[in-house]
Amino acid sequence: MRFLAVAPLVLFAASVSAQNLTSQPAPTGAQKPLVPLETLPYSPVLNLTSLDRSVDPCNDFYKYACGGWQKNNPIPADQSAWSVYGKLTYENQQFLWGILRDAAAMKDRNATQQKIGDYFAACTDETAIDQRGFNPVKPALARIAAYKSREALLKDLPAFAVDVDGSFFFNAGSTQDPQNANNVIAGEDAGGLGLPDRDYYLKTDPKSVEIRQKYVAYMEKLFTMSGESEAQAKVDADAVMKLETALATASLSRVDRRDPYKIFHRLTLADLQNQVPAVDWEHFYQLAGAQNFTTLNISQPDFNKALQQQLTTAPLETLKAYLRFHTLTSAAPQMSKPWREAQFDFFSHYLRGIPTMSPRWRTCTRQVDNYMGEALGQEFVRRTFSADTRAKTQLMTSLIEDSMKQEIDHLDWMSPATKAEALKKLKTIRNKIGYPDHWRNYSKLTITRNDYFDDYHRAVTFESERDFAKIGKPVDRNEWMMSPPTVNAYYDPQMNDINFPAGVLQPPLYEAKADDAPNYGNTGSTIGHELTHGFDDQGRQFDAEGNLRDWWTKEDAKGFEDRINCLRDQFATYTVVDDIHINSKLTSGEDVADLGGTLIAYMAWKQATEGQSLKPIDGFTPDQRFFIGFAQWACENQRPEQLRVNALTDEHSPGYARINGIVVNMPEFAKAFQCAKTAPMVKANVCRVW
Repeated sequence: MRFLAVAPLVLFAASVSAQNLTSQPAPTGAQKPLVPLETLPYSPVLNLTSLDRSVDPCNDFYKYACGGWQKNNPIPADQSAWSVYGKLTYENQQFLWGILRDAAAMKDRNATQQKIGDYFAACTDETAIDQRGFNPVKPALARIAAYKSREALLKDLPAFAVDVDGSFFFNAGSTQDPQNANNVIAGEDAGGLGLPDRDYYLKTDPKSVEIRQKYVAYMEKLFTMSGESEAQAKVDADAVMKLETALATASLSRVDRRDPYKIFHRLTLADLQNQVPAVDWEHFYQLAGAQNFTTLNISQPDFNKALQQQLTTAPLETLKAYLRFHTLTSAAPQMSKPWREAQFDFFSHYLRGIPTMSPRWRTCTRQVDNYMGEALGQEFVRRTFSADTRAKTQLMTSLIEDSMKQEIDHLDWMSPATKAEALKKLKTIRNKIGYPDHWRNYSKLTITRNDYFDDYHRAVTFESERDFAKIGKPVDRNEWMMSPPTVNAYYDPQMNDINFPAGVLQPPLYEAKADDAPNYGNTGSTIGHELTHGFDDQGRQFDAEGNLRDWWTKEDAKGFEDRINCLRDQFATYTVVDDIHINSKLTSGEDVADLGGTLIAYMAWKQATEGQSLKPIDGFTPDQRFFIGFAQWACENQRPEQLRVNALTDEHSPGYARINGIVVNMPEFAKAFQCAKTAPMVKANVCRVW
């Protein structure tokens, strides 16, 4: 996956794979006054200025391909990382800023322009937001204060979880039925943690201990800002930390969640009620917008045991403090400046090393894209995404699928029975390019110009109700999880489709007028990457219809795991930051997709240019241009703090490993750059899955 945007609960979200998790940076260098863009800036798909020619490509290909880029692109002060993907994301946002500015100023507007324009106008009115202080959450705080007994709190908990924005004890929503991917069922999952991952609560190294201390201090600050005494704030923060630690201890690790069978427990609503009788689940789902149903997937039964214990044994004041904190921390970015700064100081400045906050226009542009992305995306597509680009990328996708078919046909370790199932799955993969065939309807979403907090709440509620309303209905296989301007791509194993928004099919990631070599190296490898996810350690467990079903023989499954273990062993030797190594059990799906995707993209490029007389360009042979194009999508700089977060939470390896770790397994690279057999970028025994 090259990034997963905020979306409603998807219980198999660990299986929805995209290529790259990067932050979204601002421009660097001498700062000029920022203005909305009327057109997107141009950058070539193979950028000569990004090279560092002082480095031997056979010694460190990533540094050779990206060293110049890294030198010329220091991390902006308001971001944790800066990357090729991030820069294009920023430029897309700056372009969207212009669309939103115009929509906010128009007098004669259609309904879509009114919604996106007024949301943006309200969001950027910081004076009005600051004047309200934390008044927007006072009704929720008063509601919590009114609970005089545990029974009163638990009785209201279903309504509170629906009415108030935040993560309270658990996650819930809709999901595709793992046993019948054509149907949508209800789901319930672990949740309710304030730190990014359960491991933050459990690791005992000095840095993890420090992070927990800073987190408790952050909770104390929010409590005192809301009116508590310092002494009471400390008591409440310690109690919340104890409660969250109990929930974290019972939660599955990210590695465990990569196994879809460990998060698949197709049970009934009555079963969930028996697991956690403290919550009236039928009432909760009805309030959330779900129709009558009986079947759901309970992802983590062990978590539910801990949840029931906390809800029934934790002191009432602890439960109330927990609700207050999660109400405050969720609302903080939408409230006045002191609250925004407090939330930023811990989660962004301390945890990720970001010096300064993003400008308000970017915050608001991202929010419109998150909550009304297909309304905003229509105008983005009209202005930036040509029919020629769509047609050429569709052709590229078709050729890469042909290469994948050839690879499966010629695998010597896969039996005919498994090959037949694999080819069936490959044939049924749907390719969604650019934008949805049918745009989402936002007519039921009310947006006004004079109340940003309520606009935000209504937007969140609209998306939540849309998600819960799917329960009990057939799956909409035309739905997208990303908006058209998104600079990303993903594969969904239950939909069995690959999705490439218009935003990721722009220079420098794809250039319709450029030669095929870097285009296939860059976007072609991305297409291959997403395609290969259908057959990685997670995706291979779903069949052509998207059902969770083991269609592999035992011998073939073992052969596959043996080949993956080759990559796992290799990537485990790479360092993320300091003495922290890649958790290759977490990243193996992405690592396998990088290797397989690049290989089949190379094969497809050879097929596409067969019979052509290809000549060097800018002093590089066609094969060299392919590999440089492949490497330059991953050029990045990341702060050490961000790398530490990624080591625990990101299923993707760092950029350098995603390039060097792949080319060492491709003899085609060594041949292209005439590398000696003893060169660091050459392996005697290469890893090969596909």
